[in-house]
Amino acid sequence: MAATLCVKFLLKPGWLPLTQTVRHGSKAVTRHRRPMHILKQKLLAVTKYIPPPRGPPPGAYPSQVKRVQEDSPLMLLMKRDLKKVFEDYKMIAVVQNNACNSEDMLMLKHRLYKHDITVKLFPNQVTRSFLRDSVYYNMAPLFIGPTLLFVSKEPKVKEMLKTLRASPQMTLLGASIDNTLLSAQGVVSYSKLPSVTVVQGELVSGLTMLTSNTASMLQRHPTHLSALLQQYVKQQSSGDSAEEAT
Repeated sequence: MAATLCVKFLLKPGWLPLTQTVRHGSKAVTRHRRPMHILKQKLLAVTKYIPPPRGPPPGAYPSQVKRVQEDSPLMLLMKRDLKKVFEDYKMIAVVQNNACNSEDMLMLKHRLYKHDITVKLFPNQVTRSFLRDSVYYNMAPLFIGPTLLFVSKEPKVKEMLKTLRASPQMTLLGASIDNTLLSAQGVVSYSKLPSVTVVQGELVSGLTMLTSNTASMLQRHPTHLSALLQQYVKQQSSGDSAEEAT
């Protein structure tokens, strides 16, 4: 127990009261905490509650709802024409126009028209909007910048490539041939394939050769058997005549 000693002196005239307080006692007992185990520290760190971030007040940012913009009547009409193009034509090539003047464009259209290839122009916004909801959606990346469509009812790839070589301002980006999407290199490889007439002729000649070989093989065994029987009959008849002569 701490004891307090107070010593008070008598007041003298002109002196202030003097009080002295002295504390006597034992040293305070302090306990040191034991260090926490590392596994417990990890568990507490993992399970520590982290409050979610406070969101912005309502109305601080504009609404996230996307407004659907309706197509204009002109855009709907052009999309209808573009849909008809993809339905009626088997070859649809995408070509980039690199600053081709009107005179060169007129000559190009005239050369393509000789091979029944037509040049069509649609805005990229209309084309991408149509392709987004169709089976040709993979062609959408081709329509960047000024582009044209070379279309024909029959695939005339060789004629189109021959005409494009004379127009360096035109760059072939890709094409859809018989509902198959091809790159520029794929179109070149397609042009090197033989025509349908040549393939049909080769197929017919191959089938004719196989049927003739099959017929000859089927006729070979009866003919060979009949020849053996005739030879056997001759040998038997010659043997009988020799026995009669003796």
